[in-house]
Amino acid sequence: MGPAAPTPAVHRAAYQLGVLLARAGFVVLTGGRPVGVMDAAMAGAKTVPSSLTVGILPGTRDDGVSIHTDLAIFTGLGDARNAINALTPAAIVACGLESPGTVSEVALALKAHRPVVLLQASPGASAFFQAIAGSNPLYLADTPEDALRFIEGLELRNAG
Repeated sequence: MGPAAPTPAVHRAAYQLGVLLARAGFVVLTGGRPVGVMDAAMAGAKTVPSSLTVGILPGTRDDGVSIHTDLAIFTGLGDARNAINALTPAAIVACGLESPGTVSEVALALKAHRPVVLLQASPGASAFFQAIAGSNPLYLADTPEDALRFIEGLELRNAG
């Protein structure tokens, strides 16, 4: 998860995270659009043979779909599709918290007791989510490798 207009550092982190997740055998699920973190993570994943990417899209037509999307799911829900983004995976990684959409996905995931990784989050965003997370699993990662180590420790490949 992440913003459509990330900083260059967050964009690079999302791409590298996509590569690492795909190499580790995880499905990469994003918002599926051809912009920002969504596109970067899926582009990274598609550098790995046999990777699988899933895009949860806001509309009902195929305009605005990343070319790196293997399975496009058209919800017709607009921004309400963020609930699907947050609740479908067994864990989420938020690459940068630079947009309200990403913040909503993290909040929904925490509310549902999903493990959340905040990758390269600002100190303010990290403090906010730590304050509201309660006992929910929340991990702060500086690098995509740190995020992957946390996710691998959860043993999620067969979880749902």
